[in-house]
Amino acid sequence: MINNLYLVDAFTSRPFAGNPAAVCLLPAPADPAWMLAVAAEMKHSETAFLTPNPQGYGLRWFTPLKEVRLCGHATLASAHALWQTGLLDSSQPACFDTLSGRLTATRLGDWIEMDFPARPQKPASPPERLAEVLGASPLYVGSNGQTYLLELESEQVVRDLQPDLQRLLDLPVKAVIVTAPSTSPAYDFVSRFFAPAIGIPEDPVTGSAHCYLAPYWAGRLGKTEMSAYQASSRGGEVRMRLVGERVILGGQAVTVLAGELKTT
Repeated sequence: MINNLYLVDAFTSRPFAGNPAAVCLLPAPADPAWMLAVAAEMKHSETAFLTPNPQGYGLRWFTPLKEVRLCGHATLASAHALWQTGLLDSSQPACFDTLSGRLTATRLGDWIEMDFPARPQKPASPPERLAEVLGASPLYVGSNGQTYLLELESEQVVRDLQPDLQRLLDLPVKAVIVTAPSTSPAYDFVSRFFAPAIGIPEDPVTGSAHCYLAPYWAGRLGKTEMSAYQASSRGGEVRMRLVGERVILGGQAVTVLAGELKTT
């Protein structure tokens, strides 16, 4: 059997920037162990698997280590792949059934908007040694489960951060989002995302992280429409619109590779 496979750079308008995601188009649902093996082979932070169903497409996301419940950039990449291949007309929304419920993506010119659940966090005490492991003292710490959001002193501190990722694995932490106000008038805030516990040392641009960041900065800035830059080495731009308990995430995408994944 041959399955179509695409490599898409998400949250960017140019190749080799943003966040790369592999997108595998399957004729029918596949064995999860096989999908995990494919994701490990791809070595990207996320590989998306799409299967057609009567309501649109089933969508699952795998890191090289495990399946995850929500991924923004691989959803963006999946919608882009469907429109680029002509499997879905650009005037039609891409509808996905996922572990996080029904997700939709809409094409607006060169941009794609995705309707995601907001994930507000609450003030929390950080795990012991987290500041030491990160190498920065936070101004604020919030959490939603084992995902921690930390506001740091400045954009430069966020950009210069060099956390000890090996020691981070020893803490009861699934993921860490660090953020600060942007010094650029083009953006409201910047961020970075670290999740070695799920096989992602640093994610280049993280759509799902902005489901936490959008409600946080909406409260801090008193606005519901924002633009942000994720300041990894590749970098990428995310637009957000907070609508009740949902976050509309906006980004661009570009295909850099198309091929075939062969299975026995």
